[in-house]
Amino acid sequence: MNSDISVSRDEGPLRIGVRIPPCDRADRVARAVRRAEELGFDQVWFPDSQLLWRDVFTTLTAAAFATERIGLGTAVTNLATRHPSVVASAARSVAELAPGRFTLGLGVGNSSVGLVGLRQTGSAELREGLSMLRALLDGRDWDFEGKIRSRLRDPQPSVPLHLAASGPRNLRLAGEIADGVILLSGVSPRTLAAATARVREGAESAGRNAETLPVTVSAFCAVTDDIEAEARRIKPICASIAQNGGASFLALAGIDVDVPATVEGVYPDLVHAEHWDEAVSICSAWISDEAAVRFAEEFCLIGTAAQITQRLRTLRELGVTDVFLQHVGSYDLPIDLIETVGASVLPALRSGALRG
Repeated sequence: MNSDISVSRDEGPLRIGVRIPPCDRADRVARAVRRAEELGFDQVWFPDSQLLWRDVFTTLTAAAFATERIGLGTAVTNLATRHPSVVASAARSVAELAPGRFTLGLGVGNSSVGLVGLRQTGSAELREGLSMLRALLDGRDWDFEGKIRSRLRDPQPSVPLHLAASGPRNLRLAGEIADGVILLSGVSPRTLAAATARVREGAESAGRNAETLPVTVSAFCAVTDDIEAEARRIKPICASIAQNGGASFLALAGIDVDVPATVEGVYPDLVHAEHWDEAVSICSAWISDEAAVRFAEEFCLIGTAAQITQRLRTLRELGVTDVFLQHVGSYDLPIDLIETVGASVLPALRSGALRG
């Protein structure tokens, strides 16, 4: 892969990003991105799910025109609903508009594939897809199913390819072939240690230095004095992790829950529920208030500005290079999160001072 873009984990401050779903017209989303840039955020990450939101690359184009400095990325797109050659062309088009600012984050598909009856992308397919993407973006020929050799005109080799991963196989794959890894297990030091160990194994198997791979962590965030109230709102997130194979991670933090594989009454799924308060109520059958608070304290960035700032500093000490913050909800822009973090956490983090 493209080793020239790797950044040492020991160099530079922690980069702070925010996740903005393309839940509104692209020009309105772009205004939120511009506001994040004005407040000092380093990056904005856009999820991709064609039935839930507007097209991610259209939104990225609008954001590129509206900004000058802030990093832009997908967190994440996929290679199931989009053929890798289509993704390569879209990524090249955005990267031309935002030179040195675009990161292509890729994953297994999740809601993009689940809502249209497709299966998630397996590790072997991810390996093949990332290899195709890198070849096309580098301007090299690719042998398509042994039938024809083609290449991407006007390639863009500077696009970094980051792989989102949670399971051990894809964590190792990220370390082996990707330009960076996006960890989906929150900010718990225990789960981070387990995940980065798998990434290191993959890097070492390929003769790469894992310490040069950027590590991005996603975390739900709220600046608040009332952790209990905010914790109750993230019960569907905790339930979703337990539902999708993460019960062992939760158990490390003393959260012992058993969520059924199918939860009735929530559309389209727990993480992207259209009626969030109803999802919270339904998930209360398995996630107690006490368990929700433990989840918020261990896996999320919820608390006062001083508490969040200190936890971010700890993440940098653990080798994390990038964090992107998420708000609860998928169908509104995270304006409040951008404003509160921009006004309190970012100044404290950059100045070295802790503010309540």
